Amino acid sequence: MACFAYGETELAYLRSRDARLAEAIDAIGPVEREVDDDLFSSVVHQIVGQQISTKALATIWGRMRERLGAVDAAHVLDAGRDGLQALGISFRKADYLLDFAERVQDGSFDLDAVAALPDEQAISALVSLKGVGRWTAEMILLFCLQRPDVLSFDDLAIQRGMRMLYHHRRITPQLFAKYRRRYSPYGSVASLYLWAIAGGAIPGMRDWAPKSRKG
Repeated sequence: MACFAYGETELAYLRSRDARLAEAIDAIGPVEREVDDDLFSSVVHQIVGQQISTKALATIWGRMRERLGAVDAAHVLDAGRDGLQALGISFRKADYLLDFAERVQDGSFDLDAVAALPDEQAISALVSLKGVGRWTAEMILLFCLQRPDVLSFDDLAIQRGMRMLYHHRRITPQLFAKYRRRYSPYGSVASLYLWAIAGGAIPGMRDWAPKSRKG
């Protein structure tokens, strides 16, 4: 599977805009994150993966690809609610997937047209789907459509990465907006590095969020 495409142009720009991020980029090296360039498959993958572990998602996704043959509208509709639930998908998510497949099948959701929309319009179109919120839509823009400037405020790991990198106790909307402007138009590559930081890619870097008191 392909990885999100970026190169020295994006890295040089981010280094020039932010000294701390520059140090992190050099310390971490290249970050590879897989992408799925099929929009239908990507939407299904994101819906199925909500509120379950990465391992559980991998198991269910493997079953879907094996038993459906192809993750497309026709095969999802053929499986039906019972068939999808038999793969380990919840009742609610099965209904979301069937609704999405029906909209693609009847043409009311045009995959190619949505893929060609500007970022905010594409997000609005994706959010019109049942089971898709803004964060999910942003992840589809990044990991399917490979849009270059996606930085999600709703992503807790992005906020954690920012706290760790800049020693903030919390990331306010105002702070986030400042960094978003700084990284633009390459927010997606900044996201890759903030996720890596949040995941512990730089030893000794800690989260500066206040520790909660247990009473």
